[in-house]
Amino acid sequence: MAERAPAPPRASGLSRLLDQPYALLVLTTLAWGGNAVAGRLAVGEIAPMALTAGRWGLVLAALVLFARGQVAVALSQAKTQWRIALAMGACGFTAFNALFYLAAHHTSAVNISILQGSIPVLVMLGALMLHRTPVRPGQGVGMAMTLVGVALVASHGDLASLARLRLNLGDLFMLIACVLYAGYTLALRGRAGVGGLSFFAGLAAAAFVTSLPLLAGEIAAGASGWPSLKGWAVLAYVAFAPSFVAQVFYMRAVELIGPGRAGLFINLVPIFGALLAVLILSEPFGLHHAAALVLVLTGILIAERSARTS
Repeated sequence: MAERAPAPPRASGLSRLLDQPYALLVLTTLAWGGNAVAGRLAVGEIAPMALTAGRWGLVLAALVLFARGQVAVALSQAKTQWRIALAMGACGFTAFNALFYLAAHHTSAVNISILQGSIPVLVMLGALMLHRTPVRPGQGVGMAMTLVGVALVASHGDLASLARLRLNLGDLFMLIACVLYAGYTLALRGRAGVGGLSFFAGLAAAAFVTSLPLLAGEIAAGASGWPSLKGWAVLAYVAFAPSFVAQVFYMRAVELIGPGRAGLFINLVPIFGALLAVLILSEPFGLHHAAALVLVLTGILIAERSARTS
């Protein structure tokens, strides 16, 4: 009797997850929505630039402890790609978060939410200009629906209030942050041949290095003190979920379906942020939250079907 060939090894749950771009993007935006809640909890507990530098310092320390091989690969590749890694880490990680925190001191949460909704539009337009990625009619419709959903959350269900908003310095900070993150998303497409964790290690190192001058300036201005116990807890969360897990998942999703399609999911961030604020901060949940969630999810579904059938 012939021997039966051994069964191929089953892929682990994490391996299967890393091949599911939509699951990765939902988990990513959920973590980033939690980051907005963490930002509120951090007020008075840990200084903004200390949070920015600390999150990447912790990520880098964890990588050195548990993934020395990938860090070594990243450092060896950095000899030839250090300018790219430095620019992407500085723009996508350090500058975006620093400008986000600065914007929160000068403008309303409504304005910040609306301006964050510009990231998918900027990514889609950038993909069209740089990579000739066509924008299908269905994608345009889906994009419009997601933006209406974001506007519903940002305006607390009163869309007419958006007409009374005025742009200020904080809005300018947030708009620059959105442009930088859109550029980072588009640049992810060019990392072919570099392992995800190795590439992320290089970006985390760049983010940590470029955040140190901001931290030094905050300390020199007397605006930074030792974090409270709650501040340390917030720092631990933002280092693990939004900074490490979400960024790795987002890079993998962009690799699988491209920056234009992956960028659209960023409109889930203010939706998840609002829902988590209800659960964690006991903020009220209104019909506009439910309507916004339906609009954003439906818009993403329409855009994705259009992209897949084109």
